Amino acid sequence: MTSATAQPTAQLPGEVRMPMLGFGTWQISGQKAYEAVREALDVGYRHIDTATMYGNEDEVGRAIRDSGVAREDVFLTTKLPPERAGRERETIAASLAALDTGYVDLWLIHWPPGNDRASIATWRELLAVRDEGLVQTVGVSNYDTIELDVLIEATEEAPAVNQVRWGPALHDPRRLAENQERGVVLEGYSPLKTTDLRDPVLVEIARAHGVTPSQVVLRWHIDHGIVAIPKSATPSRIRENFDIFGFSLGDDELRQLDAMGR
Repeated sequence: MTSATAQPTAQLPGEVRMPMLGFGTWQISGQKAYEAVREALDVGYRHIDTATMYGNEDEVGRAIRDSGVAREDVFLTTKLPPERAGRERETIAASLAALDTGYVDLWLIHWPPGNDRASIATWRELLAVRDEGLVQTVGVSNYDTIELDVLIEATEEAPAVNQVRWGPALHDPRRLAENQERGVVLEGYSPLKTTDLRDPVLVEIARAHGVTPSQVVLRWHIDHGIVAIPKSATPSRIRENFDIFGFSLGDDELRQLDAMGR
């Protein structure tokens, strides 16, 4: 099992480093969320993803505090719901109070909040909150390239991260390149849910490496420079999903998996 310090990271603005493999907490709530995050941190994850709309910031924050892992060693993301546009300060204050972790490493706009004007206004507020030191860096989620360009043209600042639904079956090389050209790190959510884990090509590649199809999918993200945030409340799956650093995929294998998106 790879140590926490040996994990690959993505470089974000402000010398912030984001572990390429994170732990998602969507649809995990209450004590299950607490236990899942504790398990993830015990296994070695150092990147935890939550959101205001998940309703589990209290449990996520408590798990981080109780884990014994130093706060500065955990990369923590939360997200602003689009309906909170115009109430950004109130929302980040509530998130910080619930998490009780002192600060957030990455704060995202969860979905574009309506029209371009609203999106720009919200983005300006996130930048201001970042400049005040309440969060380390800021980004977006579920933005297409045109929507990214609206923010960049208005503020001359690109989001650090764009978190989008991603997996081999959704692979879009052009979209990936467009994000990278703008200095935006692409982060994939639902990487396993969006993939047919019984696909013969995937199964054969997994067999060749002595790993599971799920592990191949997550490794495929990392080898493409895409951050992956699988989620599970099952301890064995949490461990399996983390154990992806002992192998890598060859160029031909990457091409075969990329073709699942065509």
